[in-house]
Amino acid sequence: MQLEVRPDPSEVGRARRWARSRLAGSGIRPDEPLAETLVLLVSELVTNAVVHTGRSAMLRLVLPGAVGEETEEATVRLEVDDASDRAPVPRCAGGEATGGRGLALVDGLADRWGWSREGTGKRIWCELDRCAAGEEAPPVCGSGGGAVPYEGFAYEVV
Repeated sequence: MQLEVRPDPSEVGRARRWARSRLAGSGIRPDEPLAETLVLLVSELVTNAVVHTGRSAMLRLVLPGAVGEETEEATVRLEVDDASDRAPVPRCAGGEATGGRGLALVDGLADRWGWSREGTGKRIWCELDRCAAGEEAPPVCGSGGGAVPYEGFAYEVV
């Protein structure tokens, strides 16, 4: 499933609402940590795409099967295609900065993420693993794939 996002920062809110609405048929409850993490990642990646490229982007979600199917162990994939072929580059975000931490958040929250050139643009993707919940196990696997915090550095798509 996919959503075209116009090059307007107000589209980020629409992308979050769209992602939340798609969770209903996937077996992922809106109160699960995975759902909130997914919505945050949508926000960060769509913001990067529309703010830093000034062009439309395509948001794509690959969610587990329909309600009633076994979905306790699954991977959720989020992709954002934009028209810029420029690679994500490090950006130093000072302590008082209000931006510049988007891809550092993606790195810390996603189990895996990366990017590739696609046609004349690029695709940034990330994946979240949903694990079977035991008595004390959280419903989301891992905590960012063992990511190490970026001391004062963040990444942005330019």
